[in-house]
Amino acid sequence: MEPVKTVVEETAADTGSESPLLHEPPRGVIAEWTITIILLLFGTTTLMQAFVIPTGSMEDTLLIGDHLIVDKLAYAPGGNVTGKLLPYTGIRRGDIIVFRYPMDIRQTFVKRVIGVPGDHIKVRNKQLYLNGKEVLEPYKYHKTEYIDSYRDNFPSTPNTLVYKPALEMLEKHVVNGEVVVPPDHYFAMGDNRDLSLDSRYWGFVPRENIVGKPLIIYWSYDAPTERLQTPLIGIDHARDLATNFFTKTRWRRSFRLIHGSRLNP
Repeated sequence: MEPVKTVVEETAADTGSESPLLHEPPRGVIAEWTITIILLLFGTTTLMQAFVIPTGSMEDTLLIGDHLIVDKLAYAPGGNVTGKLLPYTGIRRGDIIVFRYPMDIRQTFVKRVIGVPGDHIKVRNKQLYLNGKEVLEPYKYHKTEYIDSYRDNFPSTPNTLVYKPALEMLEKHVVNGEVVVPPDHYFAMGDNRDLSLDSRYWGFVPRENIVGKPLIIYWSYDAPTERLQTPLIGIDHARDLATNFFTKTRWRRSFRLIHGSRLNP
């Protein structure tokens, strides 16, 4: 397995009828743990990858310092042999995905899939609407109280920096005040909704950019962002680990399986 990589789970600058939501139908606890153990024992860079979360855009689902194993065959094509042998599925609304950042594919992001191809999406006063229906999102957190004219009422006229693909999204993929997800693309947002640099700011996630889905938190350590943004362990971080490993390790998060949530518009 390759050295641990950093998931650049970026946070955005702080600018100023309910549909049922179900937990992702389990592949079965035994099946999930069986797959996890197989990957841990026999995994290579083709099957799995270790990543670390350096920022808080997926709080409180994923925390700064969570170290993850990512299943890189989670979305294996139907014709793939492993796709037939293992209980993998297609990309669904509510999945947590790891992907190459469209603005710089050298960086790896983690977000939640909100919209799949053909979906109509809008946000009004922080409330998500999917295909015309209000969506309950129990995993979502709002850490600012005020309403931002763009972030919390999307799509609308940007009041902050957005990248060219986001401008193209707003120009070419908005119908009746809703963003329409094009074929082979996905709309993704962070669970820490007010502090997430996501599809609202840089556009859709191309299908080919998706690496896989996080499978398990194998270790979680309370460390600041600046110590987790490079693959190398700095002197300060090494000293901190040597001194505080047992007290700053979040033991209750260790070996926790990561689940998505199904969104049913």
